Amino acid sequence: MCRLAAYLGPYIRLSELLLEPAHNLLRQSYGEPTAASYPGGFGIGWYAADGSPAVYTQPAPVWTDSNLPHLTHSIYARLFLASVNHAMAPFGAGHCPGQPYYDSRLLFLHQGFLSDFSRLRRTIRDFLEPHLEAEIKSNTASEHLFALLRHLLSDDPDLTIEQALAALLDLLAGWGGEQSNLLNLVIADGAGLYVVRQAWHTDCPVLYYNVDDEGFPDAQLVASEPLTDSEFWRPVPESHLLTLSPRKPPELFAL
Repeated sequence: MCRLAAYLGPYIRLSELLLEPAHNLLRQSYGEPTAASYPGGFGIGWYAADGSPAVYTQPAPVWTDSNLPHLTHSIYARLFLASVNHAMAPFGAGHCPGQPYYDSRLLFLHQGFLSDFSRLRRTIRDFLEPHLEAEIKSNTASEHLFALLRHLLSDDPDLTIEQALAALLDLLAGWGGEQSNLLNLVIADGAGLYVVRQAWHTDCPVLYYNVDDEGFPDAQLVASEPLTDSEFWRPVPESHLLTLSPRKPPELFAL
């Protein structure tokens, strides 16, 4: 299972999120002893000065990238998404070293799997607008889920991201039947974060958030495992959507 983290707040260097916390993603990427022998890739997303999404992804383990310390000390942003992955996960079953996915507006992370993806892939592709289907570059559930979210948003321009995510979950609940599916999602739109913790017919891994960490003043954090020893990490309730914005307190919505 991948590890992920997200940051929303004042400008910081990427290294302050990715490398410097006591339980940073580099440390988490080692995983359990059995998993550490099969490391996967990693990916980072942020927003450039012109407001467009930018990403840096590598299929190799995060600790093998000699350029990463230089990059993380040079990139400043108000919003970051990051994930580290284990190659043990079946290809196509969920996360992969292509994340975060992006378009002209959104950054997208998925922690989880679709257990009957070989069937659901065809269902999703048949549902998509042709140009969105054509833009899918991999055979992974994560990229197909992102394409589905993009379809819902483009199909109804008045739909909010919250409404599109609810519609996406309704579709998958109907398509999935009794199969086990897991969708922990983190989406950024340049202004805020949208976090989903949802599973059907399987246990749902915890996602945490923290809006009072002394190490990140005036910031809001999301992580699959707490990044710091702060006492203020709280779990996102299962089957809930969490929205984080710099202009208002966190909001939770039952799904």
